[in-house]
Amino acid sequence: MSVNESLAQTSNYLVYGAMAAYALAFIAFAVCFAAAKGRELPAAAATPDGSDAVLAGSVATLTRSKSGAVTQQTASRAAEGDGSLPPLPPGRRAGNIGMSLTWLGALLLAAGVLARGLAVMRPPWGNMYEFSTASALAISVAFLVFSLRRDLRWLGVFVIAPVLLTLGLAVTVLYTAAEQLVPALNSYWLYIHVTCAIVSGGALCVGAAVTGLFLVADTSERRHRAGRSYWLEPLAVRLPEALKLDVMAYRVNAFVFPLWTFTVVAGAIWAENAWGSYWSWDPKETWAFITWLAYAAYLHARATAGWKGRKAAVLGLVAFACFLFNYYGVNIFFSGLHSYAGIK
Repeated sequence: MSVNESLAQTSNYLVYGAMAAYALAFIAFAVCFAAAKGRELPAAAATPDGSDAVLAGSVATLTRSKSGAVTQQTASRAAEGDGSLPPLPPGRRAGNIGMSLTWLGALLLAAGVLARGLAVMRPPWGNMYEFSTASALAISVAFLVFSLRRDLRWLGVFVIAPVLLTLGLAVTVLYTAAEQLVPALNSYWLYIHVTCAIVSGGALCVGAAVTGLFLVADTSERRHRAGRSYWLEPLAVRLPEALKLDVMAYRVNAFVFPLWTFTVVAGAIWAENAWGSYWSWDPKETWAFITWLAYAAYLHARATAGWKGRKAAVLGLVAFACFLFNYYGVNIFFSGLHSYAGIK
């Protein structure tokens, strides 16, 4: 079957357009994050003498004075009786622009992935370039879906950065012209196995970003309680509380783990259909299994050993590092049964 070069070129233009939208979104999210005053505290906060003071009709935020000391500031709500709307919090407008641009980038990238598939009349993830563009789409879609239930503007800059990095590597290092698949990939399992891998990777990337930010917030809180300074304090005070980040990272990883399990199982079934064996210890298979073991250990440690906080976070980042190595390292540095799906 011939390749529709016009659609293939249109796909490239749409990917470039998506990169432009994501780049603008990154700038908007960076402005939003930098403009934030600090972390919100509960309405009932402890006063210096140890008593509790209720801050009625106000929001307490954690900020730092020029001397570096932590102080409490209260932002009064809208003036009662004048009928005026409260002003937007600092950076909210830039955050809204960032979210809108992220939706635009996702739509353009989805159109680019679809056009690539229509150009060759097959699933558009038959090589590393196509897999990378689809993975970048999955990362941004996972972020957008999670943002429908909670305000994640603070997370935007840390999610869009890997999206842009993935697309940048795709169009520069991994780019492959549109072409037909080798016979081994012409299977309905391509829809099932690789689609699950792409969706899993997108969610795991969001989980890893939250995990890394948890370590920053937790270190900041520990050092603040000990009266010590922290060079990432300006970043930490703009993040949610460490406990909330820890719970969020756990929920994301726990949610996607069954899908990654199915990805590994589906790959084994496809291997039996294509190569006559469920498991051949191919580098790609091996590292997919290692990744599964690492995330299983992360979830098991939290459930049975009570590993919450820093220990679990480190284990979660090790698991994501295994996923990244399986994504890039195996394809670049190893040869095996999956070599036909490499960067050529």
